[in-house]
Amino acid sequence: MTIKIEKKITGYNVVTEEDKAKAEQAAQAVAAAKAEIVQLGEPLSRPEKLVGNTYKVKTPVTEHALYITINDIVVNEGTPQEHRRPFEIFINSKNMEHFQWIVALTRVMSAVFRKGGDITFLVEELHSVFDPNGGYFKKGGKYIPSLVAEIGEVVEQHLQEIGMLKKSGPDEHQKKLIAEKRAEYLEKQAHAAGEQTNAEGFPPGAQLCKKCNTKAAIIMDGCLTCLNCGESKCG
Repeated sequence: MTIKIEKKITGYNVVTEEDKAKAEQAAQAVAAAKAEIVQLGEPLSRPEKLVGNTYKVKTPVTEHALYITINDIVVNEGTPQEHRRPFEIFINSKNMEHFQWIVALTRVMSAVFRKGGDITFLVEELHSVFDPNGGYFKKGGKYIPSLVAEIGEVVEQHLQEIGMLKKSGPDEHQKKLIAEKRAEYLEKQAHAAGEQTNAEGFPPGAQLCKKCNTKAAIIMDGCLTCLNCGESKCG
């Protein structure tokens, strides 16, 4: 095929077989990169009826309680693979101070729920949010670093209830050992000094355990031991 050149030639370049091979390799690399992209399924459509739970959360950083509702969708209903998974989350409260970011957070979380796949990572992400003004201790002596982390606590509890997360904590043998250690400590030290346990059932002055975030760590037999989860620096 003959091509007539209408314009003035200002330069030229000879394409060798090596250049063709490099161009082909570059095209294959681009195609491979596109093939590695994992596309999640289409967002689930909302059915007319959903089942769910509502959790009441009262914190010292909010004047009014938060009511956190998590609705679930039943997947593979009527089959051996039937299970529930979160579909949407709503948070309601009389306190309007945090209204904007709470609405934004719940919308983003609901979108993640509907995309499918593993959503358990949200628990860790929410737990890792710290309030620059400091956190607080909830009933039981557990330290909560922020209001967002408190929401993460509720999401974790819900995922455990529907079977998407395993409940963490000591087993029966460990619980028995922890109870024995606590009784031994109270008998030898706390009661001997005339001290009483606090409202959470742990000795006054107990340190914060870095594993379970509960003020239940005491020095026992020269070792820092948690009377809540059994964590010990001495193994």
